[in-house]
Amino acid sequence: MKILSTVIFTIILVCGLNIGHSFASNSTELKETANTPGYQPKDGIVPDAITAIAIAVAVWTPVYGKGKIASERPYNATLKDGRWTITGSLPKGWAGGVATAVILKENGQVEKIYHTK
Repeated sequence: MKILSTVIFTIILVCGLNIGHSFASNSTELKETANTPGYQPKDGIVPDAITAIAIAVAVWTPVYGKGKIASERPYNATLKDGRWTITGSLPKGWAGGVATAVILKENGQVEKIYHTK
């Protein structure tokens, strides 16, 4: 009897998950098309250094690790020719490299990331 109850429970659970999954995927389909205009803020998608740094940290972290990136605070961001260049920093007198990212101000595209030596 215990085995039968377990089998029935498992079947109900699996069927319920499949129904829920099917419903969720149908209800979240994107209805936008290539003709749907996007919003373009007048100051660009990355209007300031705070936003640029947040994006850089988000893309650095999975590559270099949370601890490594946190150890390179404070971060510096400079804007030149529509591109944000974001770098980590080292304590005064330390030798080594820092994480760097280049991000387009207009659309937020990450052009490149690298770590200097």
